Amino acid sequence: MTSFDAIIIGMGQAGPSLAARFSGAGMKVAVVENDKFGGTCVNNGCTPTKAMVASAYAAHMAKRAHEYGVAIDTMPRVEMKRVKARKDEMVHNSRNGLEKWIDGLMGTTVYRAHARFVGRTEIQVGSQILRADRIFLNVGSRPRVPAIPGIDTVPYLTNATMMDLDFVPPHLLVLGGSYVGLEFAQMFRRFGSQVTVVEMEPRVAASYRRRHPARFRSVRRRARSQYATVDAALGVALHLFLPYFASGRRGLTGSVLRGRQSGGDRVGRYARRWSQARR
Repeated sequence: MTSFDAIIIGMGQAGPSLAARFSGAGMKVAVVENDKFGGTCVNNGCTPTKAMVASAYAAHMAKRAHEYGVAIDTMPRVEMKRVKARKDEMVHNSRNGLEKWIDGLMGTTVYRAHARFVGRTEIQVGSQILRADRIFLNVGSRPRVPAIPGIDTVPYLTNATMMDLDFVPPHLLVLGGSYVGLEFAQMFRRFGSQVTVVEMEPRVAASYRRRHPARFRSVRRRARSQYATVDAALGVALHLFLPYFASGRRGLTGSVLRGRQSGGDRVGRYARRWSQARR
């Protein structure tokens, strides 16, 4: 058994800064990461999506060049493989820089494996047992795929697998009209896809509308949006090229607390139990 002053499980947004803080205080720290350093934001969230949004904006402005007195003789063409390559390079550089920084922190040991609790102050990482009085969970979440009958029989995308797309789908169905779904909807509309957004609420981006009604109206005007409603009683079926789910995320904490690679459904009960035991 190896003892540490602190163990941090997961190198997403909070983990690296926490490890650096402990390292700077002269503490002995263990960092455990089973997947990619940087978590959602670096790998399939903030960094890659904003890189693709920038490419989509460039395509959008190129198509509107004539409005600014700029003549383009041929219609601009989106090369999705190059869009993806640019995004991948940005993600790779960001993730590698973060990993090298963590590897170089004084007093910090990095374990690249799955972790699970085996006691109040002990975790198992591979074949090793690590112990610390302070154990921090920064394990993040995964996309939540809604329980739609038949969904397991068709191909679909999530916010993570969407990042691997290297072509422009002719028609994209976005299930979920909050900010993540709308971001991808606008992005791929500007790339050239026909896009349909399906939202169970009466309006898309309902929470954002309530907080910033004037700003939303401005965004809608600039996006030249069109809205349609569908009566569920009509039994309308949408037969589209590719569905994309933007229907929320589910926590991964249960994978650590229950010692499994998947889970999270009972995370609240087990998280409270461990939290109360450590007070």
